[in-house]
Amino acid sequence: MQAIILAAGMGRRLKHLTSRVTKCMVKVNGVTLIERQLAILDKRKLNKIIIVVGYQGEKLKNYISSLPIKTPIEFVENPYYDKTNNIYSLFLARNHLLQDDTLLLESDLIFEEQALDHLLLNPYPSLALVAKFENWMDGTVVVLNQEDRILRFVSKKEFQYDEVDSYYKTVNIYKFSRTFSESHYVPFLEAYSKALGNNEYYEQVLKVISLLDKPEIKAERLRNESWYEIDDEQDLKIAETIFAEPESKLEKLQKCYGGYWRYPKIMDFCYLVNPFFPDKKLIDQLKNNFTSLLCSYPSGMGVNSLLAAEYFDLKKENVVVGNGAAELIKSFLSTLTGRIGVIFPTFEEYPNRYQPQDIVAFTPQNPDFSYTEEDLIQFYSNKDISLLVLINPDNPSGNYISNNGLARLIQWAAEKQIYLLIDESFVDFAEDSEPVTLLSQKILEENPHLIVMKSISKSYGVPGLRLGVLASGDQTLINRIKQDVSIWNINSFAEYYMQIFEKHKADYIQAMQRFYGVRREYVEQLKNIPGLRVIPSQANYVMCEVLHPCGARKLATDLLTAYNILIKDLSLKRGVDHGEYIRIAVKTPEENAAIITALRNLLQ
Repeated sequence: MQAIILAAGMGRRLKHLTSRVTKCMVKVNGVTLIERQLAILDKRKLNKIIIVVGYQGEKLKNYISSLPIKTPIEFVENPYYDKTNNIYSLFLARNHLLQDDTLLLESDLIFEEQALDHLLLNPYPSLALVAKFENWMDGTVVVLNQEDRILRFVSKKEFQYDEVDSYYKTVNIYKFSRTFSESHYVPFLEAYSKALGNNEYYEQVLKVISLLDKPEIKAERLRNESWYEIDDEQDLKIAETIFAEPESKLEKLQKCYGGYWRYPKIMDFCYLVNPFFPDKKLIDQLKNNFTSLLCSYPSGMGVNSLLAAEYFDLKKENVVVGNGAAELIKSFLSTLTGRIGVIFPTFEEYPNRYQPQDIVAFTPQNPDFSYTEEDLIQFYSNKDISLLVLINPDNPSGNYISNNGLARLIQWAAEKQIYLLIDESFVDFAEDSEPVTLLSQKILEENPHLIVMKSISKSYGVPGLRLGVLASGDQTLINRIKQDVSIWNINSFAEYYMQIFEKHKADYIQAMQRFYGVRREYVEQLKNIPGLRVIPSQANYVMCEVLHPCGARKLATDLLTAYNILIKDLSLKRGVDHGEYIRIAVKTPEENAAIITALRNLLQ
């Protein structure tokens, strides 16, 4: 068995990173792609490794010669690397294909060693390594039958998004038997190059072969092994996260602040959305209008204020729509002077807008981080603040103050002549016999010092739309914020969602009822895990103290490494300075079962 690596390309999409070196010399976490590949191949005791070089060829050869690789290496030169594609590189190495069984790899790949072993251990002589298609993938895909025979290669032009469930992406690692190369691949390669030229991809030859009655090549499906193809800087960043050391991987993912759909197989228990809404009917309605929404400008602030007002049964003069609550937090806080009262631990977007000396912090002094309205009144009564921020239910503790308590707090803030901001982004998750929202025209008009913030992402399950609202009886304040944010601060999809939500309100109420039952069952399961203490929560997340000696950071790292589960490690969060704590989202029963199993395995 030998290996052929195609490494002649210029890697233009990596821009400055390949201005002086070839693509496979780009480093992922300090190790070049070619060094990583050669080290993996070297362990497999191959007869030789053939590398087709082109762009920066001499530099690449010199670099490879400095690596401690024991397997004999031969080079093939592609002098027309800037005018041809990889079909010509393989054409130049075709005689090597006729000499031995061959592993064929592209040099811009990074993969786990076990991925290669699947090909080597499978007795079938000629195989294409494939992975189930996911949205981040690009390039050639195949359709398989139950026996893993390749029914067809699907080019970019033939790709149909409504068929993705049947697609597998080629990983660009192949095993060709010498017999297959002699009887099929090399003759077709020569004929294809002669007839259609050299500015093509070698998969085109396999596509032609797959049309034969007996193509003699099958697929080998990846299991859970990680791999990535690096074409641009974004790919490089993702690969550096996927293949980072466990501690570093957790840190890198946390710094992304979302976008985890780019990362294959990650189960996100860190970011907080409704697992049961939007339902299929609402999603289908959005899909049905996708083209119109994509190709049309959204309305301006005036229309969207009216939609938000109808959404929450308010007057448009008392509400402003934001590109997520984060935009409104920034805008509102920039209008204020004086010091701010903040309850820690908290959602950091509020204190991050202030200098430390302008924050008056209240930290509950009990193991559950619980507090009442009277605790806040007693603490802040003699403090010089112009604004008190209360997240209700609180994040990350899940602490909840009922409407009677909020009424007492609103009255106190009026007497103290300060603003009271209540962020009720998670309030719909609170199981309470009373109405839980303060988004009431009567309440706002009677209390102009009250600011109500709500992120629509959380309870309505649409974080990708980036929707939030701020409401107040203080119309001067609302007008000031409307003038501060962009006139087109939300997109057409978000606007249309607000327009159609009313007809789906019954489904939303039903989804919340389902949520309450799932949360109760989930909390009981968490309570039965040794080494974990569950803190009462009225939100769609649960804060837990890790009593096991491993601690919060190690537990979060092990969940990510062993199970691809991402949770919130609270070790570095301000206000969590005693004990080890994590926050985990409430998700679907199937997802909840996965993390329950993982936690039991790690903590027992």
